[in-house]
Amino acid sequence: MYFPSRCFTVVLFFTGLSLMIPHPSVAQETTIPILTENNALVLRAGKNGDLGVIFLGRKLSNAAEYDEVPGMFRQGDDYTNSLNAAYTPSGARNLLEPAITVTHSDGNNSLDLRYVSHRFTKVDENVSLLSVELKDPVYHFDVTLFYKSYYREDVIEQWSEIRHREKGNVLLQKYASANLYLKGDRYWLKQYHGDWAREMQPEESQLTHGIKTIDSKLGTRANLFQSSSFMISLGTPATEDEGAVFYGSLEYSGNFRVDLELDYLNNLRIIAGINNYASAYTLKPGESFVTPVFLYTFSDKGKGVASRQLQRWARTYKLVDGNGDRQVLLNNWEATYFDFNETRLAELIKDSKKLGADLFLLDDGWFGNKYPRNDDRAGLGDWQENKIKLPNGISSLVREAQNTGVKFGIWIEPEMVNPKSEFYEKHPGWVVKQPARAEHYFRNQLVLDLSNPEVQDFVFGVVDHLFTENPTLAYIKWDCNAVIYNAYSTHLRNQSHFYIEYVRGLYRVLERIRLKYPKVPMMLCSGGGGRVDYAALKYFTEFWPSDNTDPAERIFIQWEYSYFYPAVSSSNHVTDWGKQPVKFRTDVAMMGKLGFDIVVSKLSENDLRFCQEAISNYKSLKDIIWHGDQYRLVSPWESEFASLMYINPERTRGVIFNYLVSSRYGSGSKLPVKLKGLDPARKYRIREINLYPGISSLIEGEKSYSGDFLMKVGFNPQVNSGRTSVVLQFEEVL
Repeated sequence: MYFPSRCFTVVLFFTGLSLMIPHPSVAQETTIPILTENNALVLRAGKNGDLGVIFLGRKLSNAAEYDEVPGMFRQGDDYTNSLNAAYTPSGARNLLEPAITVTHSDGNNSLDLRYVSHRFTKVDENVSLLSVELKDPVYHFDVTLFYKSYYREDVIEQWSEIRHREKGNVLLQKYASANLYLKGDRYWLKQYHGDWAREMQPEESQLTHGIKTIDSKLGTRANLFQSSSFMISLGTPATEDEGAVFYGSLEYSGNFRVDLELDYLNNLRIIAGINNYASAYTLKPGESFVTPVFLYTFSDKGKGVASRQLQRWARTYKLVDGNGDRQVLLNNWEATYFDFNETRLAELIKDSKKLGADLFLLDDGWFGNKYPRNDDRAGLGDWQENKIKLPNGISSLVREAQNTGVKFGIWIEPEMVNPKSEFYEKHPGWVVKQPARAEHYFRNQLVLDLSNPEVQDFVFGVVDHLFTENPTLAYIKWDCNAVIYNAYSTHLRNQSHFYIEYVRGLYRVLERIRLKYPKVPMMLCSGGGGRVDYAALKYFTEFWPSDNTDPAERIFIQWEYSYFYPAVSSSNHVTDWGKQPVKFRTDVAMMGKLGFDIVVSKLSENDLRFCQEAISNYKSLKDIIWHGDQYRLVSPWESEFASLMYINPERTRGVIFNYLVSSRYGSGSKLPVKLKGLDPARKYRIREINLYPGISSLIEGEKSYSGDFLMKVGFNPQVNSGRTSVVLQFEEVL
């Protein structure tokens, strides 16, 4: 192999399984482009072995020209020659926020990481893996950076592996997953905050010099206040169809940290990974520390393209059965809360069939005997059927569902425990709490110590026992309603490992469950705020976006989640929250995985008929909603109404959801809505569906329009105070 005297470039062209690139001589530079269909992340190892990021954006036609990129910037002096480091160490030349900080076995705090080699591996025709070896020239300390690229989806997953061969232990003070470098004149951050029932509240602001940190210190995946998903717009805030935007999200279910540092040259450094808060990690010689994955994508054509890229990736590579089917369910929670018995549940199971649902879900309250689960203050942790409510056990309900012609699912919260429970009395050492401090509760609960293998076995056993006793059990709703107070493990000798080992324990449990029950649908449910990430979601078929099911609120919540998660993963239920009619509530819930949490027997004749017909419509369109391309047309944040559409990959069929979000006089769709993603040369017919019984549509359903017309002029759904929710189905006219 011949290397030019000044530099060489390695591009991802594969003829075999993998390609190993050795360390060049000190007189050479190595350029390493990571290419997807539209984008490129380009690394360069300098003559001294420093590895930096020299490009992230729309890929160039000529890969050789990446070598010319750094010379085009005249922003000032980099006094450290490490501002763009691909994995910034601390204690040496670096003056800014590090990606990694260590204390060596001899007490020295300095670290230097130099490029040694890299390897490209072809995972399959679409997926490639780059690994880059870095070493400290003084200490026996190594870091491998991994970049997994998904060509068609323009998505990259990045993580690091840290190890050493020093004589004693090394203390990891910080250990990020990724360290990226963006160049631009201005940067706009869109982040999300919230609380229970106020999930995914967006904030967008221009980043200023210094560090902006987004983080969580709650310990569990409840993730109440901040989301680890964010966007960075370059230049000006990106819109749906215009502007350069970077999407980032950490795949981790515990404490996370994202540092966004605008340096003195006006470039943006992004460092993301586990939050090192109270978590210095002692690494033994020969041991490896593997960080969680940081996920990102880039679009120079606005937020819509970026979200569709991410949604396609998630359906194919992350979600359990992401391209498969889902079940419409009826949940008993808002119908009964904790107050039910076998007879009442049997009636609700029959109501599931009457409604047209596929599955009945039994929620909280079915367990506990010494301390019966009649409210949220007792019984959690005692996973035996309550003999008063269910004298014949869960199995009798499963049989009842089978006889009725629907499937049966059940709610659990095995990571948590009430102090008022037999479990707590028997296993006080299995609970997270400080031995010498007063207990402090979140929703009357404490968290089980999942760093303890015995506790992991217990949590796995909760799920395994349900399936062993009820092999036809068809659905699990897995809740998580507490954060960690007074962090302490009686199992661990080193308490600074607790937050990390807790999450590792959770993943071990979920891995065991999925190995034994690979295809059972499970909902990832949690107590608020962020409530979902892709590391947890890879074990689940869907997640619960919010306990706030008021449809007027859900329009906004679901809108923001859609930037990062596909519709098939979003569980949306029709409930009695809000003042809107059942049509409005159902239409909003159809923008994802539809479910019901209502008292069917109390529905009026027309309400019931509407729900039955809406479910029928939904089942004919669900494949488009779940697996088609999503286009956000009119933002509820910027208009009197909201409009969002889904279209199948063939561009022949689709559905448009339209909702009034303003109560002011005369509010509505005054202008036509420009559709997107159509074939301009085809003709489409648009008709209104989900009409309430007795109501006629204002839409002329036999008229056809060209895709060109619908995208350039648009179509008015005629949303107003008398038509607050309008669902339109369109299809190609042959």
